[in-house]
Amino acid sequence: MDQPETLQTLIHGLSRHGERAAIVAFGKERVETWSYARLADHVARLAAGLMAHGLQRGEPVVLFAGNSPQWIIACLAVMGAGAVAVPVDAQMSRDELRHVLRDSGARRAFTTGELAQRLRDAGLRAILLDAEEGADGWRAYLAEGGVEPLTVAPEENAALFYTSGTTGLPKGVPLTHRNLFSNLRALLDQNLAYQDDRLLLPLPLHHVYPFAIGMFAPLALGVAIILPQGLTGPELLRALQEGQATILVGVPRLYAALYAAIETRLRQQGRWALLPFRALLGLAVTACRRGWPEFGGWLLAPVRRRIAPSLRLVVSGGSALDPDLAWKLEGLGWRVATGYGLTETAPILTVNAPGAARFDSAGRPLPGVALRIDAPQPGVERGEVLAKGPNVFAGYHHLPDKTRAAFTPDGWFRTGDLGYLDDDGYLHLTGRVSEMIVLSGGENVDPEAVEEVLQQGAHIREAGVLARNDRLVAVIVPKPEAARASGEQELAQLVRQDVERQSRQLPSHRRIADYVLSPDPLERTSLGKIRRHKLQERYEQLKRGDKPAQAPGPLPIERFAPEDRQLLQDPAARVVWDWLAGRFHEVRLTPDTSPHLDLGIDSLEWLNLTLEVRERTGASLEDAAIGRIATVRDLLREVAAAGRHVEAAADPVAQLREPERLLDRRGQRWLEPPGPLARVLEWPLLWLMRAVLRGPFQLQVRGREHLPQAAPFLLVPNHASLLDPLVLGAALDTPRLQRTYWGGWTGIMFRNPVLRAFSRAARVLPVDPQRGMLANLAFGAAVLRRGYNLVWFPEGERSPDGRLRPFRPGIGLLLQAQPVSVVPVWIAGTYQALPRGARWPRLHPVSVTFGAPIDPGELERQGQGDEPHLRIAAALHERLARLRQPEETAEA
Repeated sequence: MDQPETLQTLIHGLSRHGERAAIVAFGKERVETWSYARLADHVARLAAGLMAHGLQRGEPVVLFAGNSPQWIIACLAVMGAGAVAVPVDAQMSRDELRHVLRDSGARRAFTTGELAQRLRDAGLRAILLDAEEGADGWRAYLAEGGVEPLTVAPEENAALFYTSGTTGLPKGVPLTHRNLFSNLRALLDQNLAYQDDRLLLPLPLHHVYPFAIGMFAPLALGVAIILPQGLTGPELLRALQEGQATILVGVPRLYAALYAAIETRLRQQGRWALLPFRALLGLAVTACRRGWPEFGGWLLAPVRRRIAPSLRLVVSGGSALDPDLAWKLEGLGWRVATGYGLTETAPILTVNAPGAARFDSAGRPLPGVALRIDAPQPGVERGEVLAKGPNVFAGYHHLPDKTRAAFTPDGWFRTGDLGYLDDDGYLHLTGRVSEMIVLSGGENVDPEAVEEVLQQGAHIREAGVLARNDRLVAVIVPKPEAARASGEQELAQLVRQDVERQSRQLPSHRRIADYVLSPDPLERTSLGKIRRHKLQERYEQLKRGDKPAQAPGPLPIERFAPEDRQLLQDPAARVVWDWLAGRFHEVRLTPDTSPHLDLGIDSLEWLNLTLEVRERTGASLEDAAIGRIATVRDLLREVAAAGRHVEAAADPVAQLREPERLLDRRGQRWLEPPGPLARVLEWPLLWLMRAVLRGPFQLQVRGREHLPQAAPFLLVPNHASLLDPLVLGAALDTPRLQRTYWGGWTGIMFRNPVLRAFSRAARVLPVDPQRGMLANLAFGAAVLRRGYNLVWFPEGERSPDGRLRPFRPGIGLLLQAQPVSVVPVWIAGTYQALPRGARWPRLHPVSVTFGAPIDPGELERQGQGDEPHLRIAAALHERLARLRQPEETAEA
């Protein structure tokens, strides 16, 4: 790397890397690649255009958007023109954003069309990064001819960052060209990356860590920067694999999720896949600890190739990486580099280089960085970590009092972290000064250490520890699955047992004396740190018995975990979240909400939801994706991942016209006629069923003459009782019954071998709530396509009160795809004989009324609704309701 005095020289020299790939951005439909030559040209032209539009030297310019090539171009152009880049979190709360815009003094901003209104309210001129045309689009500022940019001095500001605000409103941190460049040069001297590398950057560029390490470092070397389309597991894997990433820059939470995904994938294959993996990983970690890292790379190469075949180095920053996790990553064959620093230090102070094997420490200081420990008294090795060097900032923006407090009288920066230096010069961190709890007995307690122990409890997801009345107390968030599976008292008991069990691992002065349970996650910064100033308020509120967090309505987005906030940067995911928030406004909606258990979305109701998702976002959720969804977070991830696969073939009607393609080999076996043994069972069962229903239950049949003589046709009955299929089967003549299939819920008709044998003999098809709705509808469509009759209960479940319930739209899709004659059927008396919830039937007369057959085209013309399948379902519901007997209407 050349030795420029400012980042401007680096920016102006981008073209020297020629046609090498500079940015590889994964989108929904394509991969956008920018060469260094093209990047340099656009940066120079945009810088010239901004200056022609009045951009002044040292003027702050806000960048308020998610990662994109256009974001990088705009940032480089602003700095190249001698102005100051102000990266701002696109998920920042309204109050924090208002403060940042006012404090920075910015008059213009690069943003997106969706976010622009938030800035215009503050009077900023918005330049749209997602608009290729128009006066507000960024391309409108590209100059045709070059303008000589202003040359800035190393002491001038290059960027203005705002801290995450764990203890209040964000503080402005100005970083000069010397701050950023000196740190960049020291880091590159570690030789962690080479020109042939390809760096994957999933972190938001409004943080100085990815800004410096993920953007400027690769640009200085001529390395390609890979931007994933989103932060879902499939999108990251796509970028890792298709982007041939060799370096991954992330935070500990990302690597924990990556390792958890590996174990989850193996666990789905059975314990005989997971147990050998863990054993081999243990051997690999042992080899790495003894200095043989290549052994792990060879031993677990098949696993690594499936995840990230080209990846060689993982870089972790933002917070401490758990040493055990670091060793597991090394055991998998990836080299691990960690670093420690702050926004105020531009950002790196210490580095654990690959091969150092000192993951219990924060690493050694970078060249040019000096560290010392401000010990409370002579002879004590531990204290606040102080730093000095060209990378350390000069002071906070507009905050002279805080600036004075941040430096010692002799000019050392107070990091706010507690730690010590060992004999080999490695820094070990033990907590934060501002977070350290000092009890009246003189004991110092690091809350993060206590939280880490508590969070190992089987039913505890998060814990936030604080001091109240000289005692340690905590806000505990139970795991969502534990909360759903337990009553309030049972959950409280389970958490208490966890707290008592985990507390035995702590010294007496670190044990919590009291805690409250919170239904919502703790508020964190974008890097995952607990907002401590919010923790006290949450504890007091819950201790008083106030539970506003449990009130109906969506969880505010600013209270999401960092990865969930980033997930909502995907437009499709955000559209679905906003729709869910309006559709289920009576439910406390969070990313952990279960669609099935909390929102009541069953197998057939998924059809409503997926059609709505497709209409609003263009994303089609396949059956395999639906099977993976256990929480709203999973749904948003699947929507974000599916958004780029919008094809005409995703039309559900088109898929149901060729239904066998939606069924696997096992599913297609259920479509075959029953075998000889099943046919032997069929006759005595049929005789017994007719004898019971025509005798004690006095079965009456009306309208049988309406049944079409030629198959296929679709029978659509109401559903009020488990007796309904038996009553309808007894009402059909034997020849028709032998050519009729039935849709049956697996939770009843397939739950044991006896019922499965009965279902096979009776031609019952498995409708499985765990399978996607199209796969279930595919059974019915395939039956009709093969020329058989079908019985399908369009309400989707038994009526709780005997009244006819609304139809699921799946019946409309089925008739759109397979337009056969449809016969409405009214079954009466079964609700009185065996209502929902009853264990045993009581004798009551039952009857079946067959209506006249109807053409689906006629239903579509008569029905109400925006889509054909909705019109068919609505008209069919009306036809079935007409068959209800007058005496039943009077009873209702």
